[in-house]
Amino acid sequence: MEFFQQTYTAIRGPTPLAEVQTAENTITKLVDRLTQASSPADRRASVLALKGIARDHGTEVGATAFPALIATFADALRDAELGKALLETMLVLCDAEPGPRRDVGLRHIDILLSDSTALQSVFALLGDDFFYVRFSALQLLSSLLAHRRQPVQAHFLRFSDASSLIAVLEDRREIIRNEALAVIQVLITQNADIQKIFAFGGAFEKLMGIVTQEGGIEGSIVVQESLTCVETLLRFNVSNLNYFREIGLVSTLCPLFLFPANLPDSHPAPQEFALQFWDTQKGSNAQIVLGVIGMLVHGKAGAGDTSMVRFLVELALASNAPTALKMQALQHLPHHSPLLDLPVTPYVPVAETDGQEWDRMEARTALDVLVDIAVNGEYSGVMFPPLDAYALGLRGAAVTVFENYVRHDEVKLRLLKQAAASSPTGPATVILGGIVVLPVAPVTRYAAARLHIATQVFSSLVRASPQAKNVARTIVPSSLPTSTTTAPGAPIDLSAFFVPADGAPAAAAEPTAVSPSDDEPPPKLLGAVAENLTLAFLARGRTQQEGGDREAREWDRCIVGILALLAQWLWDDPRAVREVLEAGLLTTLVDPIGQDDVDPAVQGLCAFVLGILYEFDREPACEIPRSAIFPLIARLGADTLAARMARLREDERFRSAAPEGSVLAYPRLFAEVQDEGEMWFAWEFVEFWKSNYFPIQRGVHSDPSAARAADAANPEAATLIASLREVIQHQADEIDAMRKSARNQKEEHDTLQKQVRTLQEQGSTQSQSKSEVEVLQKKVEALEEAARSRDEERDALQAQVSSLSKELESVQEKKQEQEKEHEDLLVFLEELSAKRKRDKVALREAGKEVSEDEEEGDDDDIDE
Repeated sequence: MEFFQQTYTAIRGPTPLAEVQTAENTITKLVDRLTQASSPADRRASVLALKGIARDHGTEVGATAFPALIATFADALRDAELGKALLETMLVLCDAEPGPRRDVGLRHIDILLSDSTALQSVFALLGDDFFYVRFSALQLLSSLLAHRRQPVQAHFLRFSDASSLIAVLEDRREIIRNEALAVIQVLITQNADIQKIFAFGGAFEKLMGIVTQEGGIEGSIVVQESLTCVETLLRFNVSNLNYFREIGLVSTLCPLFLFPANLPDSHPAPQEFALQFWDTQKGSNAQIVLGVIGMLVHGKAGAGDTSMVRFLVELALASNAPTALKMQALQHLPHHSPLLDLPVTPYVPVAETDGQEWDRMEARTALDVLVDIAVNGEYSGVMFPPLDAYALGLRGAAVTVFENYVRHDEVKLRLLKQAAASSPTGPATVILGGIVVLPVAPVTRYAAARLHIATQVFSSLVRASPQAKNVARTIVPSSLPTSTTTAPGAPIDLSAFFVPADGAPAAAAEPTAVSPSDDEPPPKLLGAVAENLTLAFLARGRTQQEGGDREAREWDRCIVGILALLAQWLWDDPRAVREVLEAGLLTTLVDPIGQDDVDPAVQGLCAFVLGILYEFDREPACEIPRSAIFPLIARLGADTLAARMARLREDERFRSAAPEGSVLAYPRLFAEVQDEGEMWFAWEFVEFWKSNYFPIQRGVHSDPSAARAADAANPEAATLIASLREVIQHQADEIDAMRKSARNQKEEHDTLQKQVRTLQEQGSTQSQSKSEVEVLQKKVEALEEAARSRDEERDALQAQVSSLSKELESVQEKKQEQEKEHEDLLVFLEELSAKRKRDKVALREAGKEVSEDEEEGDDDDIDE
């Protein structure tokens, strides 16, 4: 029997097993149940089951159940539990974080965004007070915005409004409010239309209310996110900026720093504002508020708001705020009215207290403090902070503010006259001290930065201003470095050339004052700068021989600063050129150009300054005429000079200069601390160099008897400009003479009037004085008539001078346009010549013949 049973089993085969339950079958059944079930509980259960399966089988759930899930959004608006389950399921399916499921998540996001009704339902679910529904809806929107921001923004503009999201900001549950802030921050990014919708929907009031509730800038990350939303709503959106001003929220910004909104100029800033405790989060919040204030104070609408401008000045110059905040405050100062004449009260930290105790200094003008920060560093260099990006950035920002302040000639002349006085006052003492006194050898980074930045500050006073250059040439510093001589053949002791005033202010030696003999005139500032350049080259050479690469780099920085100052001072100033030539500057410039171990930036600047000397050596009485400089240029080679200047143009330190700052990372090979920075070229000098590079490059190729390179491009314009300058100078001299005559006549008139009054008093007792009084009265009337005539003539001459000045400006503009066209043609010719050379090389390589006569002719053309 058993045998027959085994035989039957073998013929029949194994008994079929029960049907295996797969994920696809389960998903299909759950979808059917979701779409066909009438009970809300069954539908919620189906969605929750799909949520569980989606974690492991997201692709299958998306392919089968996604349309049914999207259709369920309509019911989710009426069933909070169903909405919660549906949103959580969508979060799982639309998870597009980096990983193996990213592509699937992005595909599901695209499917969801293709149905406008579903996305509109997600925004509508924000109105549900149920915690999990609102929170899940915000999380889903955050995920969609993170991966597909622009489609979500486009849908928002077509179908939604900002009321639902703005209402969520009033939710007392912090986790809901914080998630809403994150969603709004991304939703309004780079979309001006959505920014306007939120702004006019009341977002500003709600966001600033959150900032106030959380403690202002003392608050947590919630304050930072709220302020970030405010900044995003305002940035590049003029209408929102105007609306922010109209609703009166501007006055709430300064009080966040404990600075009164409308503090009179006569009242000092409160101490609780100047001295505060700063942590990282507070600094981050303050940076955002400063960014908002910066947007508000710029432009015509904020031009009259001096309260915020004064707040920026006080924060940058008279507070213990972090260096980064001070730098940002200076960068946000408007160019038109920085209010640098107001008195401020700076504070200095007490040594060895780690910033816990501060000394209050005497009140000074903001300009004095600004120059002190630029030249000596923060807190006058007392703390000796590391020269990192923020410390140098603060000093660079101070230089920029000073540059904007002295953009008018009358301001430059006022400061230079203070420096030219027998006892300099104000910022002139700090600037002159930074330029005249060289650092002690071995040079430190702080000392090199002080000299370098001082040259940038003084350059802004003499750049593009003939009158300022004339006054600057008369400056006689009260103290200069002394020089000594050594025996022939003895080693040079460079310490004898320097005055140790920059290593550490507390221990710095007083500079030795020069006591000129009765036969020698006192040394002037320009000669002192030229002498300092020579001494810096000597120190640099000795340092290089001793192997101090880092110190040699700092001397190169000092040399670059002095050369940049000389280039801007000597430009178009033949008298200054004569002074430095007679001071022996020529040899100092020639030697580094031909050496191979000199910094390329130094070589390029030496070639540039040498070209300026050759170009503007036009004084007839100069001891070193152009004919004496030309052999030196010929020996060096005009092409070599042009190559040195071209190499400077390609230097990374030169190209990295920008209006917002020129701080670079210090090379790791020489850096001693982390995040160490350095400065080389100011943006203003780079622009000056670019504007005048081609004339100098052409000028070094010209003969000594040739006209100026700039004048050769347009001789008619040069002649007209020269004649107009002569006329203007003549008219100015006549006006000065008439003013002196008018003053003399006024004094004589006053004297005669006194005599008339005296005679009138005596007329009652002396009848003979009547005739004298009449004669004097006639003289007075004649003098008054002459004075009126002189005034009319002076007014006419002033009008003529104004007209001639406008005509001169017009001619100069035309001349600059013609020079630019000429320079473009030269560049095009050089490119064409290079292309012809490359074509000939290619023809030779291809085996084709090239005529030697043609080649020589081309070379001659290029040389010409």
